[in-house]
Amino acid sequence: MSPVALPSQSTAVLYGPKDLRVEDRTLWPPQAGQAQVAVLATGLCGSDLHYYLHGRNGDFAIQAPLVLGHEAAGVVTAVGPGVKGLVVGQRVAIEAGIMCNKCDYCASGRYNLCKEMRFCSSAKTFPHSDGTLQTVMNHPAHVLHPLTPRKLLIRAGSFSRALSVLLHAARRSQLSRGQTVLVFGVGAIGLLACSVAQSMGASRIVAIDINPARLDFAKSNGFADDTFCLPLSDKAKTTDEQLRRAKESMQSALQKFDEPDGFDVVFECTGAEPCIQMSIHAAISGGKVMLVGMGSRNVMLPLSSAALREVDIQGSFRYANTYPAALALLASGDLGNVDALVTHRFSLSQTAKAFSLLARGKDEDGKMVLKNPSAY
Repeated sequence: MSPVALPSQSTAVLYGPKDLRVEDRTLWPPQAGQAQVAVLATGLCGSDLHYYLHGRNGDFAIQAPLVLGHEAAGVVTAVGPGVKGLVVGQRVAIEAGIMCNKCDYCASGRYNLCKEMRFCSSAKTFPHSDGTLQTVMNHPAHVLHPLTPRKLLIRAGSFSRALSVLLHAARRSQLSRGQTVLVFGVGAIGLLACSVAQSMGASRIVAIDINPARLDFAKSNGFADDTFCLPLSDKAKTTDEQLRRAKESMQSALQKFDEPDGFDVVFECTGAEPCIQMSIHAAISGGKVMLVGMGSRNVMLPLSSAALREVDIQGSFRYANTYPAALALLASGDLGNVDALVTHRFSLSQTAKAFSLLARGKDEDGKMVLKNPSAY
């Protein structure tokens, strides 16, 4: 079939730092095992923002033009040969990771660790797999999840992937009813960590950040029972000074929270070295620190404090087998006021403007920016 006879679609393509262009591309029909989805909502993620600002996210640098976006939902417009369980007109959440389904990790249910994983909008693998900031995309049918009720469309597009990240972290931490939880960072991921902890019966949830407006938002909207704002200070000149500051800052926070022994589970959602250091001191003896945020490549840790108190430090990477649970939780109403996290909406043609606003953190009226879904 000649491309000339095929329709076109619009895409938001990143060529380099802050070089994002809206382009028309040929829309190919879905291949065997794929469905074609009209993308109706995409939430902008912190990793998308890193790519937009710097052309890389941690160790993963773009090597070719890349379509960003991986938190999305839409409507099936066509199905390829062999696809069962999906029909045209069906609303779906798009799981962006495409696993091999052949390796030991996939067979054991830990497909997030699959070495052949291809993740839409990630530069980890090359050639890159394009993301969801496009009007229509073809995607493997087995990672498209039906949405019921229909009103979940925007909510799923904004939160299903981020919520999956936190569900995976909570499962790894074995968070249980009655435990206490501390969350570092109250951006969208941190606020969802608070919501997940609430849904799992945590007895107390507190949050720490450097942004008083975000902390006020977290408390006033019922995400956190109490908050602590870290004072800004000059960068420590030595490692010893940095570690000392981390311990002292955490002691001040624990005193404010009236939790001198610490918290059962700590979700570190910033990726910032000082917060990672503090998180170890924040955990109760025998507690757990979940490393959710990505940021610092190499971190100096107070490991003796963790080892002598049997504080478990666990990594948490993406998610596995969480989308059905995430969508059920979004439909249940047990997540509190999550819709308040969607603060702004943009069309696909305004994607660069959306990223710039997300980077600033506030709009022209001083309103805080948390989550920017692009609705087409």
